[in-house]
Amino acid sequence: MLELGAEIESRDLDKAPLSAEELEHLIGERDYKLFLNTRNELYRERKMMQKPPSRSEAVALMSKNPNLIKRPILLRGGKILLGFDEDAYRKLLK
Repeated sequence: MLELGAEIESRDLDKAPLSAEELEHLIGERDYKLFLNTRNELYRERKMMQKPPSRSEAVALMSKNPNLIKRPILLRGGKILLGFDEDAYRKLLK
């Protein structure tokens, strides 16, 4: 990101997890399932692909298990990108 000339503000979610309220605000009207990290062990153990949790359950689980959140999360204006996608980053930062 820095090499793209962007200033970043980062947060280590393992040390400072997002609260349920912060997650609700971040997700907003978006599909909460997009925020779930499909590579996470808990995601696979609970077979969330086949049986997704409710929004409130997903938010509670993500607030207690930060690795369940797909990362990195890039915010710019009202737009959000989840996961690493350099091409999408470049487009968003133009």
